Amino acid sequence: MTRDERPYFPIIYVRGYAMTDGEVEQTVADPYMGFNIGSTKLRQQYPRSVVRHVFESPLVRLMKDEGYRDTFVDGAELPNDLEPSPRSVWIYRYYDEASRELGAGRRHEIEHYAQGLLDLVNTVHDRYVPGDRARHGSATDAFRVYLVAHSMGGLICRSMLQRLSPNDRRIDKVFTYATPHGGIDLRGIGNVPGFGLKQSETFNEQRMREYLALPTNATVNSLNGCFPEERFFCLVGTNHDDYGLAKYAVGPMSDGLVRIVNATVADTPRAFVHRSHSGHYGIVNSEDGYQNLRRFLFGTMRVDAFLDVEEIMLPSSVQDEKDAGHAIRADYLVDVIARVRGARWDLHRRTGDEGSAVLIEYDRHVRARQPVHLASVFLSNRARVDASRPTLGFSLDVGVQVPEYQIDGKAFWQRDHYDGGYLFRDKVNLEAYFVEGTGWSLRYGWDTEAPNAVKHTAHAHQPVPDNWVFELPALQNTRPGLRAVLRLETRPWNES
Repeated sequence: MTRDERPYFPIIYVRGYAMTDGEVEQTVADPYMGFNIGSTKLRQQYPRSVVRHVFESPLVRLMKDEGYRDTFVDGAELPNDLEPSPRSVWIYRYYDEASRELGAGRRHEIEHYAQGLLDLVNTVHDRYVPGDRARHGSATDAFRVYLVAHSMGGLICRSMLQRLSPNDRRIDKVFTYATPHGGIDLRGIGNVPGFGLKQSETFNEQRMREYLALPTNATVNSLNGCFPEERFFCLVGTNHDDYGLAKYAVGPMSDGLVRIVNATVADTPRAFVHRSHSGHYGIVNSEDGYQNLRRFLFGTMRVDAFLDVEEIMLPSSVQDEKDAGHAIRADYLVDVIARVRGARWDLHRRTGDEGSAVLIEYDRHVRARQPVHLASVFLSNRARVDASRPTLGFSLDVGVQVPEYQIDGKAFWQRDHYDGGYLFRDKVNLEAYFVEGTGWSLRYGWDTEAPNAVKHTAHAHQPVPDNWVFELPALQNTRPGLRAVLRLETRPWNES
């Protein structure tokens, strides 16, 4: 490339599915195909009112915050006399061919769009490093791009990576908004049919296996070894109420079109935000989405939060039934919200009220001692809300809900049961800082001790170089209740 500005590489944006011919024409009439659409509305949960919050758009914010620019000059896309910049945004305009006004008015299969994306990657490559591909092939040490995609655009990216150009080192990271990586399911029907109007069969699992080149033993949401999972991020929407008519066919526990369970690629980092698939409260035109995008692409630290559950204590009456030999079942839902210091938006949000809570399975997470993964959070020194503070400040709001206990398959209602109770509920405030010659340190504090304060130094150990693990043994021991350790695994991000 013209100059190395790691971690700043060109971004190729791939938009989502346009169902009607009118949507196609509206799409191709926009130079940025939706990446420039912002919002002035922020949905409040309690009460459910709307407050004014200006989010200019992902494109404008990348320009203002990170110095990116588009590639259009005088009606042309990156003319020959314009020096390419690593901080540039390219729009993959694959729907131009489907336009009756700009193209032939014909839709193509997703394999065709994937080939077009690969052609665009090659074109961008040749503009930045002329002659490089001819000398060194498709995977060079110098050239990198980011792929950022919404909805079906993420499947186009996967088709390119898994079917046409596996392990293409030129693709540094992939970020998907609300992509149906597991297909689209409808209430009462299941997976969308393998035939449909306007190529809706693209979201059928059998059809997906074809254009993703998946073997029969691989799940449809698998990258199948064709791209590093840790460099593929999935942003999941959980607000189905603010989407269109499709929400009635798809139902809750979705963004209105894509069910939560289908919105991630296996073994990849992901975040959940209370946004709908698109619209005024959409996931792309949201502060929540942009802040996750910015930190994943340019951040300096990755933090994975786990809950290591040692014991869950049952109520005395339920314990008596268990001691008498009865089968006990309880599904424990965990609310978790990750926030950055000084921000009014959530970086990651999973709650029972919104149908997105984390599930603790007793046999798996308690008896077999498998950790409960709460969140993957990317942090950035460059993206601090308060630039005067050198530390990385963030918080985790954690709540383990009291379950509805079942005894021998039947609901067990206690006289003293009040719905909405918690076995544990608290917010931990975290402040990470780097000490030269020592590494990362972490201070923390629970709100029940002192709201919005850090009071303690976390115990740390270093299992591998540069990776630090902090354990916070602070979850309470009551009946009913639980004993658990909050474990934070940290690693550097974008250092190479």
